[in-house]
Amino acid sequence: MTELTFDIHAKDGDARTGTITLPRGRIRTPAFMPVGTAATVKAMYPQDVHALGADVVLANTYHLMLRPGAERIDALGGLHKFMNWPWPILTDSGGFQVMSLAKLRKLDESGVTFQSHIDGARHHLTPERAMEIQRLLGSDIQMQLDECVRLPAPEADVERAMRLSLRWAERCKAAFGTQPGHALFGIVQGGESPALRRASAEALVGIGFDGYALGGLAVGEPQDVMLAMIEASAAYLPAARPRYLMGVGSPDDLIESVRRGIDMFDCVMPTRAGRHGLVYSRHGRINLRNAKHADDPRPIDPESSCEAARIYSRAYLHHLVKAGEILAMMLLTTINLAYYETLMTDIRAAIAAGRYADFCAETKARWARGEGPESRA
Repeated sequence: MTELTFDIHAKDGDARTGTITLPRGRIRTPAFMPVGTAATVKAMYPQDVHALGADVVLANTYHLMLRPGAERIDALGGLHKFMNWPWPILTDSGGFQVMSLAKLRKLDESGVTFQSHIDGARHHLTPERAMEIQRLLGSDIQMQLDECVRLPAPEADVERAMRLSLRWAERCKAAFGTQPGHALFGIVQGGESPALRRASAEALVGIGFDGYALGGLAVGEPQDVMLAMIEASAAYLPAARPRYLMGVGSPDDLIESVRRGIDMFDCVMPTRAGRHGLVYSRHGRINLRNAKHADDPRPIDPESSCEAARIYSRAYLHHLVKAGEILAMMLLTTINLAYYETLMTDIRAAIAAGRYADFCAETKARWARGEGPESRA
């Protein structure tokens, strides 16, 4: 076992708050990990991401293996030094990006052969190579290589992919070997089948990992299906290990998944939305492209802990968005990440106080009321 420890501090139903401890720092859970796909959280300085409350960021194996290359990053001192982020980093395995981005994929027992979406170069990604890349990057939490199936799909295809992912999980653990200070997570697959999710979870626990992720969700299925699959998986995962829901999601997805025992999340939603004129706030989502904001002197949220949400008017932000100014992307991304990290802080406090159900109800009611009690919609 590695040097990762996970201490649970409080529980409220299945929701729990705790701390993941690694040599490079502590991760307060439930945790939202900003996505730094290509060794950067887009439109953000690394120190500003940390100052907003992020204890850990996610970087992407697929993108970094293609550009600038894992061997190059290793030669330059590793990913933490390369991107000036001294705190924990989680790297995904690249499996999802191979499914969604690569050209001319060919998958077999050994791994997946694909053409780069950048230059068409051919690559062969095996479980062993996925572990080698992540070891070269030096990430603190590494993910097994798995096969992601687009849903809906025939159950036979889902089961085949799940069984293959389990065989790859065994190979990943063997290839991971002993890496003091670094952790390896397995990934539960099984599509929309509770039985397959249970079988995957139980088999992964038998192999033994430092934490367990739920993959193959948030790919277009209804929220109720996603939540049912969380329940079908979490019940068979060890309570003493972190649970990570990959690629999720919206604020509502976060609070409902925490309610079902999830500890970690990542999603491009807050950063991507910020680059496209959308803001997340205590009062819900605001589309700053809408003309109604052109003459609105109000800030996004006068009570926000984020200065950008307090001091810039909606009219000014609307102008920046419509003009295509880079500052719009920077400010809106900051506002969104600040809101997400504040939401996680509030979630942890509500769990610790034993009032998580009330917190969820109050938060959803505020979202339903819209942009604030003084809204001029």
